[in-house]
Amino acid sequence: MNEPKLRVEVPMRWGDMDAYGHINNVNLVRMMEEARIAGFGVPGGTGKPGIEPLVDLFSAVPENTQILVVEHRVRYVKPLDYRNVPAHVDLWISAIKAASFDICYEFHDPVDGGVCVRAATTLAFFSVETQRLLRLSAENKEAMARYAAEPIFR
Repeated sequence: MNEPKLRVEVPMRWGDMDAYGHINNVNLVRMMEEARIAGFGVPGGTGKPGIEPLVDLFSAVPENTQILVVEHRVRYVKPLDYRNVPAHVDLWISAIKAASFDICYEFHDPVDGGVCVRAATTLAFFSVETQRLLRLSAENKEAMARYAAEPIFR
């Protein structure tokens, strides 16, 4: 079986640093978004073409469908110190349910490889027309299942 986790690199910006030299907690949530886009793609109909994601799960969502953040959970294991090199982020999918799923993240220090942050984002497909959550299709679930592993939080 293939390893379901993807590894992406997310730049740490000088402005992401707090007074202690660590990546600020607010900026870490932005880095989660950057990792999610690099790994699984941009939701269809947004932005202009650019670098292809490792796995394109999100560009083919139907028209008038949004992919919304329902919840973030973040656990800081140790400080992610600012460095002028990208952080290494492993990400995968878990908790595939009827109308939502989680993307899990592990942020690694790019020098010593240690885990600094564990996090998860719950996402859901949302219909602009009906203003309701959409059930995940069998095709969505099948595509996501290829990258599924244990949840980061239990």
